[in-house]
Amino acid sequence: MEMTHIQERAQQILRSEAAAIAAVEVNSAFDAAIEAIEACRGKVIVTGMGKAGFSANRFAAVLCSTGTPAVFVHPGEAAHGDLGVVGPGDCLFAFSTSGKTREVVEMVELSRHLGPHKVIAVTSHPQSDLRLVSDIIIDMGQIAEPCPLGLTPTASIAVMSAIADALALIVMERRGFTRKDYGLRHHGGYLGAKARLDNV
Repeated sequence: MEMTHIQERAQQILRSEAAAIAAVEVNSAFDAAIEAIEACRGKVIVTGMGKAGFSANRFAAVLCSTGTPAVFVHPGEAAHGDLGVVGPGDCLFAFSTSGKTREVVEMVELSRHLGPHKVIAVTSHPQSDLRLVSDIIIDMGQIAEPCPLGLTPTASIAVMSAIADALALIVMERRGFTRKDYGLRHHGGYLGAKARLDNV
């Protein structure tokens, strides 16, 4: 592939992923998800498998740093005791593009016995087992992956991450979260130093 073709292909991929994000239908499910987070008396539990799991883990990290206690639970480990972190005051976010990942669906089903007050699914496929076991469904839409094989989930993971970012930042804003609050939770590194300097 020549250099000019590399640049053209890179532009195509970036535009494809940006278009997939822009195509997400923002509807009342976003309101319901925000209300579920705000109503949490406990913590936000986040789960996902594979690449969706990386997005889920990142969502938990962003929530923690912006004032919402959250923890990522790997669905495989949940089957071996980690499901015990779920409690009655929690809410559960399940990330799965297909909504058919056995470990994720099983974790949601079994978590019901431990009492999360809401389960929110972030998923794409309309024929999804995850939709059937969730209270709130944020639909990612039908996504065409720019991968030449049509398999590598780059656009779908970009959409998933963007949805997670929207939720985290809206909750942060609604709580009146300040730079000082941020610095208290993120005391290390460049961002921690910047937060402290801004509050001198």
